[in-house]
Amino acid sequence: MITKQSIKKIVFDEGADLCGVASVDRFSGAPEGFNPKDIYDKTQSVLVFSKRLPVESLFAQSCVPYTHTNSLVTQIVDNLTFTLSIRFEDLCIKNVPIHSDDPYEYFDTERARGQGILSMRHAGYLAGLGVLVKNTLLINEKYGNMIQIGALLLDIPLESDELADYFECPAGCELCMDACPVNALDGTTVNQKHCRPLSNYKTEKGYILKKCYECRKACPVFNGIRKI
Repeated sequence: MITKQSIKKIVFDEGADLCGVASVDRFSGAPEGFNPKDIYDKTQSVLVFSKRLPVESLFAQSCVPYTHTNSLVTQIVDNLTFTLSIRFEDLCIKNVPIHSDDPYEYFDTERARGQGILSMRHAGYLAGLGVLVKNTLLINEKYGNMIQIGALLLDIPLESDELADYFECPAGCELCMDACPVNALDGTTVNQKHCRPLSNYKTEKGYILKKCYECRKACPVFNGIRKI
């Protein structure tokens, strides 16, 4: 018998560090065109999972280790998404895998603002994996913001996991905003036009580097709420 517990066991057995489920009804507030049903109209549940990132790459004097780590974990999550999709197909669960990062269709050239077909951080929140904070990242109780998220849209109904409620940014905390060298954060959103030149910095040779991640590093719970 297929249950939420049996599905989550498969996800953890395949190597995920976190896993949660959100009924598609929880996405009713998604912008038009970005609801799971806009991607796959048979969606009844969204399965969300993540892998953790090694922490100390944040503190290397060069941005190359963090760029490499970020690239690797994105590939790992995408590979995991593919593996899970095949496994669930074998169980006669129809599903659509959602990539962890690029590519995406929507891009506002004037504002340099891109938007994935599914907001992974919001999906993570709705599936109980964490809470959204002022730097716009998802914070998990155990792993902080050092997680990369993947998702599958499932055609079967599953009960949603409880929303996380273990942390909110302190009212006066603006450490992430103060740390941003281009003032791209306002506590609610990120100005991608300001952020993008550093977060996706192109070298003369053509490499794309994650040259700035100060908002991630400055958060007092970047490495987990239980660790502070």
